[in-house]
Amino acid sequence: MNLTLKPVTLKPLMLAGLLATTLTTPLVALAGEVSVTGEGLVTFAPDSARLQFTATAEAADPAAATDQVADIMAAWREATEDLMPQLGDYSDADVNLYTRTLPVDERGDTPVQRSVATQTIRFTVSDLELLNPILALAQQLGLQYQLDAQQFFHSREQAFELDALGLAVDNALARCDFVAKRLGQKCGEVISISVNSGHSPMPMMMMAEAKASRDVISSVGPTEIRASVNATFALE
Repeated sequence: MNLTLKPVTLKPLMLAGLLATTLTTPLVALAGEVSVTGEGLVTFAPDSARLQFTATAEAADPAAATDQVADIMAAWREATEDLMPQLGDYSDADVNLYTRTLPVDERGDTPVQRSVATQTIRFTVSDLELLNPILALAQQLGLQYQLDAQQFFHSREQAFELDALGLAVDNALARCDFVAKRLGQKCGEVISISVNSGHSPMPMMMMAEAKASRDVISSVGPTEIRASVNATFALE
């Protein structure tokens, strides 16, 4: 018996259906990916400050200037003796001595030189209730200082930075879940992620006028730490 095979001819409609199935099947298997940004914010009030005071004296000779600074430092140490356990990272460096020339009144006058002695005190306070009494003492002794927002910080600031970063990651996950659900899918593994370091704006200081016409701190405003992440997730 001889068998003859006839070629099969597909109808155009059937051929189009096969091609469509072939093209769309890989797209269903590869669900895609989504990129989102997550943000985190932590607000806190500083609980500590870094302080620096300088004792300065000027005299006709180095010994006199040095003795005057020594007297100021002795008065400072006596007044702060009870506070010393609460002053962290305390240091008062050795006396620095230099000479400055006074400006002459008229041309041809002999310049007069003066000896200047300085000694700097540095420490931190973790109890801001001590701040104004310390400033009052510094004013009384004639210590030089400058107080600004950059000197205030929180003892747990690094932990707050991690808290802000954790909130940023949680926010990115929530956004991914929201987008995926709208598309009828789920968030899968993380394809890539980048982390932006936290930013700490300076706290605001509220000042109150003191009797000695010197500013004292009445309150320290809040500080913010922000963090953000950019993440790409696979969709399933």
